Amino acid sequence: MNYAVKEIFLTLQGEGVHSGRRAVFLRFAGCNLWTGREEDRAHAVCQFCDTDFVGMDGENGGRYEADELAANVARLWGETRDHRYVVLTGGEPMLQVDDAIIDALHAQGFTIAIESNGTIAAHSGIDWVCISPKAGSDVIQHSGDELKLVWPQNRLDPLAMESWQFDHFLIQPMDRGSVESNQQCREEAIAFVSANPKWRLSLQNHKLLGLP
Repeated sequence: MNYAVKEIFLTLQGEGVHSGRRAVFLRFAGCNLWTGREEDRAHAVCQFCDTDFVGMDGENGGRYEADELAANVARLWGETRDHRYVVLTGGEPMLQVDDAIIDALHAQGFTIAIESNGTIAAHSGIDWVCISPKAGSDVIQHSGDELKLVWPQNRLDPLAMESWQFDHFLIQPMDRGSVESNQQCREEAIAFVSANPKWRLSLQNHKLLGLP
């Protein structure tokens, strides 16, 4: 398969259970819940996305075959094979993830994580599955390692998700683009977690630290 990649970069994971962990981010182009074009946002299933996943013009972006793509991920990590960790993200990475790229990344010694909206079943070879449900979509992936719910989302009931088979349940305040709105989201998320101890608070630490 020829993969369309927006960008690949070395950073620290900024969100969720592995926040602070060194990671290569492999961002695939494209999503099934929004085109990525601003003129389509108001009519998209997911209207709050803050990620540029359109095209292949980002850092190390382009079209790759599996072995070439895995080699580029390894190059960005560096020579040591210890604790290699790659995050497959997007957009929606499961539109493109297949046996070939999973096998190629594992051959390079990587533990593979994915950040997905859960509307496509996660590949069985992925080592860490993080699902972030979006209101109005048909989430079929009800199991994994980490459920990360952006908060608030009308029409989504987090308590109804507590029966899903995840090891970690996280609430993450939505980035609404203004100080006042973001503070309100954080306060609401803190209140929810305080009242529902199965859930934990996740923050976008990469934004606070100025990381990509």
